[in-house]
Amino acid sequence: MIDHTHDPAAESWVGSARDHPAFPVQNLPLGVFTPAGSTDPRIGTAIGDEVLDLRAIAALLSAELAAPLGEPRLNALFALPFAARLALRYALFTLLTNAAHTQVIRPHLHHADDCTLLLPFAIGDYTDFYVGIHHARAVGALFRPDNPLLPNYHHVPIGYHARASSVQASGASVTRPNGQTLPPGEATPIFGPTRRLDYELELGLWIAGRNPLGTPVPISEAWERIGGLCLLNDWSARDVQAWEYQPLGPFLAKNFATTVSPWVVTREALAPFRCPPSPRAEGEPQPLPYLRDPADAADGMIAIELEVLLETAAMREAGTAPHVLSRSTAGAAMHWTPAQLVTHHTSNGCNLAPGDLLGTGTLSGPDPAGAGSLLELTKGGREPITLPGGETRTFLEDGDRLTLRGTARREGYRTIGFSACTGTILPAPLA
Repeated sequence: MIDHTHDPAAESWVGSARDHPAFPVQNLPLGVFTPAGSTDPRIGTAIGDEVLDLRAIAALLSAELAAPLGEPRLNALFALPFAARLALRYALFTLLTNAAHTQVIRPHLHHADDCTLLLPFAIGDYTDFYVGIHHARAVGALFRPDNPLLPNYHHVPIGYHARASSVQASGASVTRPNGQTLPPGEATPIFGPTRRLDYELELGLWIAGRNPLGTPVPISEAWERIGGLCLLNDWSARDVQAWEYQPLGPFLAKNFATTVSPWVVTREALAPFRCPPSPRAEGEPQPLPYLRDPADAADGMIAIELEVLLETAAMREAGTAPHVLSRSTAGAAMHWTPAQLVTHHTSNGCNLAPGDLLGTGTLSGPDPAGAGSLLELTKGGREPITLPGGETRTFLEDGDRLTLRGTARREGYRTIGFSACTGTILPAPLA
């Protein structure tokens, strides 16, 4: 899948794209935006510091693309065959690298700072997995020191059905949730604001295409169902979760908010950054046959550098730069590949539709510096983090702003990135 659109020497006539750290012409992510002074959502692509209105240039593209590009969300576009979306990438690459198209395209470029980025899909369903093995081990050790991973972890990609209605685009605030918690040493729960609000550093997989109900997706075809990726923060109320999760698992502790980065970095753009999965440790069971494929074993992961930053209200007031909480790499953190998630999800005949969202689960590194949640960083709240200026945190406080960043980097290719995934914590409503 590596082709001329990945050529590191290719340059756009859009000046800001030439040295852009996230959106050179080799990226061309897709999203939904409204220009300044408009409330009319339209599909666009990011190029440098600009956003190109694709609805406005649909006449320059194929007839197959015209109708989907006129929609206010990406669902119809991601319902098309992969060949159509690849043709769109090729066409955009030509229009933005060949200066002969400058006069036709330039009027439809909008400065990104003047645009409002929206949720890219109408999300029908959202599933959150638990594939970050270092996170699973670290959290498991907090509660089961002698047996951090449960016996099924190496056999089945663990996941649960999450809440699609509360998924929001980066920049939207997150209201601290109320919920039931059981105070230490008490026998009766109380109701009120969570005191252990946390983030989870994840990737989101956006589904393309559709499989009929009752028709599994084989592992050899699963990557065809992944239209693109985003950053994902599955906010968590840890004290609510501790009280409610047994015996059925996450519920109100997770469904109050999930934040995603608004630009969809397509799997086509990420082709140079594919890598093999980390080998399983000696003695660990191999996946069952329906989850094994030679091609997936060769390059089924994507190497994405991840970073988490925290900025408190006091830091903003003082003009202090956000504090880096952790750094990790997605490919090395995942115990199951994206294709294995799609195949397992559909193995019982479950039907996935364009715009469905799959979260990977928290992607922590193997050491504490790569922890993807405060639960890990503070050892369950026992070891507070000291921030610039002397503030401390065990979990998130009102006014805190949490940002996820992601970058794909490989020698010999142009670095591309994800838009930031940011949310600011607001106080809980009166209980």
